[in-house]
Amino acid sequence: MKFIVDAQLPVRLARFLEASGYDTIHTKDLPKRNATTDTEIITISSQQKRIVITKDSDFVNSFLTIKQPSKLLLVSTGNIKNSELESIFSLHLLNLVKLFRQHSYIEMSRTAIIVHQ
Repeated sequence: MKFIVDAQLPVRLARFLEASGYDTIHTKDLPKRNATTDTEIITISSQQKRIVITKDSDFVNSFLTIKQPSKLLLVSTGNIKNSELESIFSLHLLNLVKLFRQHSYIEMSRTAIIVHQ
């Protein structure tokens, strides 16, 4: 499974996912870094078959209207310490990977994983 982590989320999350064995890039790894547009992120995710991980509702709107990106993880934790975010991912990562085999849009809050149909 491959991921692309959007600018509103920390590079630390991308490195955690890499250390967990997943091919992951952060927008800061891209040539335009965090100035990479949503359209460019969607194109990269499509070309490289990456799941977009974001807090940005613009990606939700795009997914709901034109099904782009093809797979989306919305992180709806609000403001959170990086260590707490990493703990939540650590707790739920295997389940998220399993869910993404059958679903395209998943939301993760501090307390729940919501599969959107």
